[in-house]
Amino acid sequence: MNDSQPPLDPIGTDADETSTEGAPRRAIRSFVVRAGRMGTGQIRALEELGPRFCLPYRAEPLDAAAVWGRSAPLVLEIGFGMGGATAEIAANRPDTDFLGVEVHTPGVGALLKLIDERALGNLRIVQHDAVEVLEHMIAPGQLAGVHIFFPDPWHKKKHNKRRLIQPEFVARLVTRLAPGGYLHCATDWQPYAEQMLEVLSAEPQLANTAEGYAPKPDYRPLTKFENRGLKLGHGVWDLVFTRSS
Repeated sequence: MNDSQPPLDPIGTDADETSTEGAPRRAIRSFVVRAGRMGTGQIRALEELGPRFCLPYRAEPLDAAAVWGRSAPLVLEIGFGMGGATAEIAANRPDTDFLGVEVHTPGVGALLKLIDERALGNLRIVQHDAVEVLEHMIAPGQLAGVHIFFPDPWHKKKHNKRRLIQPEFVARLVTRLAPGGYLHCATDWQPYAEQMLEVLSAEPQLANTAEGYAPKPDYRPLTKFENRGLKLGHGVWDLVFTRSS
């Protein structure tokens, strides 16, 4: 998910929600909107497929049955990057509907191409801040699962507050899971894995499915980046928790 391109917009403030002048400040965000190179195929996919497979952000609950034309378990993926793993999972789980949330336009275009190439009728995209999507578009108890794979680790200690997996966010997320629904996180940054384990273990409505870190579930494919890292001896940590009540 990381991108070496310079940011187009500043991330949220490190200060309080209101400035000394009384003007409201932007909340701290876990992402930066970055520039990215768009291939002609991605541009074409956005133009031709976006109207069909991209859902507009609306501050109202999503009618999943109307969107997909059926009643099926719904899994939310937060930050799908270029969408390769997302498309692979959706292709292998046709009885489940998937909603991918991503802010980066090149990734949205790339996943739209994969949706078309693999005829993935069970996958839709929202290009918007995942926190707001979760808060306003997902109803309590609506989700069968949530995938958060390799979120930005914000390596510098002073930026750790920008990490997505924080107690407040997890508490909000849990309310959107149905009882028995699962939360699957993965990271290749050990300090973030340790923070994830601490935060998720402290949430009273979540139960760990493993003693600590979980074996990689079969449905999560290895990315090229991840496979290369594993060959070099780098670690990857999966965490799978379920809502207990």
